[in-house]
Amino acid sequence: MIRTWIGFAMMCVGMFMAILDVQVVATSLPAMQDALAIAPDQMSWVQTAYLIAEVIAISLTGFLTRLLGMRRLFVLATSVFTLASLGCAASNSLAALLSWRVVQGFAGGTLIPAVFSAVFLLFPVRRQGIATMLAGVLAVLAPTVGPVVGGWITETYSWHWLFLINILPGIVSATVAGMLLPGIPMRLQEARTLDVKSLTLIVIALAALEIALKEAPQRGWLSGLVTGLLILSMASMSAFVRGTLRASHPVVDLGAFADRNFTVGCVLSFVLGIGLFGSVYLMPVFLAFVRGHNALQIGLIMLVTGVAQLSTAPIAVALERRLDARLLSAGGFALFAVGLAMSMVQTPQTDGDAMFWPQVVRGVAIMFCLLPPTRLALGGLALNRVADASGMFNLMRNLGGAIGLALIDTVIYSRSTLHANDIVRKLIAGDVPTAKLVGIPLDRFLAEGPGPIDTVRQALLQPLIEKAGLTLAINEAWMMTAVLTMAVVLFIPFAKRTEQPVDR
Repeated sequence: MIRTWIGFAMMCVGMFMAILDVQVVATSLPAMQDALAIAPDQMSWVQTAYLIAEVIAISLTGFLTRLLGMRRLFVLATSVFTLASLGCAASNSLAALLSWRVVQGFAGGTLIPAVFSAVFLLFPVRRQGIATMLAGVLAVLAPTVGPVVGGWITETYSWHWLFLINILPGIVSATVAGMLLPGIPMRLQEARTLDVKSLTLIVIALAALEIALKEAPQRGWLSGLVTGLLILSMASMSAFVRGTLRASHPVVDLGAFADRNFTVGCVLSFVLGIGLFGSVYLMPVFLAFVRGHNALQIGLIMLVTGVAQLSTAPIAVALERRLDARLLSAGGFALFAVGLAMSMVQTPQTDGDAMFWPQVVRGVAIMFCLLPPTRLALGGLALNRVADASGMFNLMRNLGGAIGLALIDTVIYSRSTLHANDIVRKLIAGDVPTAKLVGIPLDRFLAEGPGPIDTVRQALLQPLIEKAGLTLAINEAWMMTAVLTMAVVLFIPFAKRTEQPVDR
């Protein structure tokens, strides 16, 4: 059993690398843009290329597990991820970087569901809570520590080290896991029965959806490109579902959705993606563009969430073994919604001290939003369905994150200018609370009195007004994520009561 635990720990290291990679690269995009002379409107493709490949790989992890076996898949994926990281570091153009990012994203995408399926494939039920805690802590800790790691690397070394840090852990985890994890024979007959049509349809559906979500905030949800991509995605996904349900050897086993608990678990995973990715996105946006902090300072402020998660994890495991997963899930999502709502009253003067308790509440809640829903979704399924189901369960979290970020960006892009214009109107009318929000000294504001703002004052006040408008838009985004997170609690009663863990 010790060999299995060490092998599983190596799998968790590989998953942590894959999730961390997205975060550390995000903090250093400007440095990479300058070094490779990339046009500003093309830079976001460095992340989008990775994410498209990742969601496609997540959906195919079940098929790849059946084909290669869990051990071979992990060793191969980790090795390819490590090689692609080296390729990214050596890239000298956008085309080369994007090519390696696609390879890196596809390899990294298989690691996340592989780890969560390994929890149920490798361990007896009484040990699954501890294994899920280990995987869950690393899965949610990576986005929290990512800004710290990325900021420190950017400030201390060069952008190449964002990728080079993957090399040594990748070699170690692939080697050790290859020696210790149990192996099963490959089932090459799976390749001969591959439904190429369905595979093509799901690739088109997920790629079109990711690109649409990337472009929607800037172009508008009703723009021709975004509308066309969404229609293509929905049509492709509809055809994929119809074909898969009729196929004798489906690429993805959709039959798990007949299990009510799995379906509810996927809904919870989707909404957790919105809240988790959204909170990790909104804090850096506010701290960078309103407060003016650099990447390292932002990362240090955000460490509070990670510390709270680590502190709560053992408690979550202990409670999960004693209480109904539905009850813990409801409490976790309700508390997470409270933590999100606590951040929707920020002002341009808000800083790390005022962000402390909202982060603590969210950090405590996250483990209860991940561990019980994972058991709810996967714990009652037959073992031969776990690999496919884990892929879909994790895919839902990533899709929730992608859709949530697109909605958040839409709120920020569309509302910040409106709020700024409204602030100007209120300042002209002599509104004192608005002057306090913007940060204008009240004695000076009252002395000047209501009336039009001259050109000189407009130039001085414009940066403050823009920051205040952005703050109000960010507050609305926090409110949106809080409402969605609280609303998902209504789905939990539809799940069946889970049995308390007993050994298989």
